[in-house]
Amino acid sequence: MSKVLVTGGSGYIGSHTAVDLIQNGHEVVTIDNHHNSYTAPIDYIEQITGQKLKHYKLDLCDLNATKVVFEEHNDIKGIIHFAALKAVGESTERPLLYFENNMKSLLNVMHCAQEFGVKNFIFSSSCTVYGQATDLPVTENTEMKEAESPYGRTKQLGEYMLKDLAQFSKFQVISLRYFNPAGAHNSGLLGEAPKQIALNLVPVITETAAGKRKECVVFGNDYDTRDGSCVRDYIHVEDLASAHTCAVDYLLEEKNADSYEVFNLGIGDGVTVLEAIKAFEEVSGIQLNYRIGPRRSGDVIAIYSNYERAKKYLGWKPKFGIKEIMQSAWHWENNRPF
Repeated sequence: MSKVLVTGGSGYIGSHTAVDLIQNGHEVVTIDNHHNSYTAPIDYIEQITGQKLKHYKLDLCDLNATKVVFEEHNDIKGIIHFAALKAVGESTERPLLYFENNMKSLLNVMHCAQEFGVKNFIFSSSCTVYGQATDLPVTENTEMKEAESPYGRTKQLGEYMLKDLAQFSKFQVISLRYFNPAGAHNSGLLGEAPKQIALNLVPVITETAAGKRKECVVFGNDYDTRDGSCVRDYIHVEDLASAHTCAVDYLLEEKNADSYEVFNLGIGDGVTVLEAIKAFEEVSGIQLNYRIGPRRSGDVIAIYSNYERAKKYLGWKPKFGIKEIMQSAWHWENNRPF
């Protein structure tokens, strides 16, 4: 059993990953400032896994507070860093907030990892690092173009920082560039439930269907895509969580050839916004109330992945598609405990 620190551990992806890690034999310590997440997921992680969890409520931008966790757990073998602000639209309105929070928190965790000798680091990156990709599907060798948002820029900068540290130290880093996480845990106890207004498409769809929103707005139908709406690669959150466990094991077992490696995580297929709505309508039997609105600042037109590298080296591949995503998300919406 290896101890893994998960930052942003009560968030959407962090909580699912904590479950997967524990169910695959790891001990987990979590940190979260609960800026955009509830404390309840920690209880549900324990309920699902039957394991008591050591959780710290603190702000990673506070270096001294962050050091306390490492001092109390000097046997941490790996770090998965999720903690970050992540709303594309908000980042275009408040770029300084995103630069300060996302970069400072990452730097502090890096400082602690180096000081306390934790050499295995998994970075929660994003397909936003590719910008407006012209060749699809994108591979790990696809050129990083200008970020379309300050949020995307923080992911690019984070990768560069970690790559440099890995090159000039004993640090081992994997950046997982994932596409559009969606869906919910099969138990119905964990799912997407931000404190702030949900901006991702799938919770917007389910909240509209549940009557919590008046309507769902499709931001633009005049893009150069098959139906005019943006194309995304939706990956089930349980598949995504599993990939993080695979990445941790890959580093712990010293299977990596280089000190810094990158993997795309998606289902390898593009789904338009309108196709996603149709998939929800099919699995739920509900006709969604939606309308076409103007384009949204910071949105990439189309992007989807090639995940063959993750399949080859991490032994990972997705199990679920867009319909399973919608089914689990709708089940979660109808049974949300918080």
